[in-house]
Amino acid sequence: MAESQIEWTDATWNPVAGCSLASAGCTNCYAMLMAKRLEAMGVKKYAGLTRKTGKRTVWNGKIKQDNASLQIPYKWKKPRKIFVNSMSDLFHPDVDDEFICSVWNVMADTPHHNYQILTKRPDRMAEVIAEQALPTLANVWLGTSVENHETKERIDYLRETPATIRFISFEPLIGAVGSVNLSDIHWAIVGGESGSSARPIKEEWIDEIHEQCSQFGTAFFFKQWGTWGKDNQKRSKKANGREYRGRTWDEMPELNLTL
Repeated sequence: MAESQIEWTDATWNPVAGCSLASAGCTNCYAMLMAKRLEAMGVKKYAGLTRKTGKRTVWNGKIKQDNASLQIPYKWKKPRKIFVNSMSDLFHPDVDDEFICSVWNVMADTPHHNYQILTKRPDRMAEVIAEQALPTLANVWLGTSVENHETKERIDYLRETPATIRFISFEPLIGAVGSVNLSDIHWAIVGGESGSSARPIKEEWIDEIHEQCSQFGTAFFFKQWGTWGKDNQKRSKKANGREYRGRTWDEMPELNLTL
């Protein structure tokens, strides 16, 4: 586990490493390059998870389940919001159902933390939770990524999944999402893409999501403009900042942290 610079969480926990591309939102995934860097630093967990294609580093589809990491959350006594698998997807098809159950047991055993699980495969998440009869835990938030209108059907799978808090990451937002049903969706994160190959974000795409969050009572969190600002100028993430409509938006769902 590591302290995180991601604006909407406190720490990351990676019981699984490695992934494969699921949709267009994965094209410039930061975790692929990070895995390559960690491998170069001698971190065995991330060895052999990526390959080169042209000048790009991409996932090769290999998955590693790290049983030793299952003990880490027990050592953290201070309550934290914990992003589960920032370097993978817990519901990747090659992650064993039994291992997912082990992760669930750890989260059940540490109710002082809030766990944020984000997947691009909410159909499998719904299936595994039902088949394994995994309990609905008050401290486990379930979310899915939606980058454009072509992936918005993921929201329906998420809504069918029992959870205390359901959330959507509209990041990287690379296209208009269109009209979406945010009923029973408690939180929305919106953000543009960063990096040298970042695809631009348009303010009207953000406006569309913000207005629907207001309509459905969904908490709205604007994470970043990324490499492209609201004026469609390409600059650094720091230069573009986090302001939208003249302010920052850090709304969160009601937390279940024991202070």
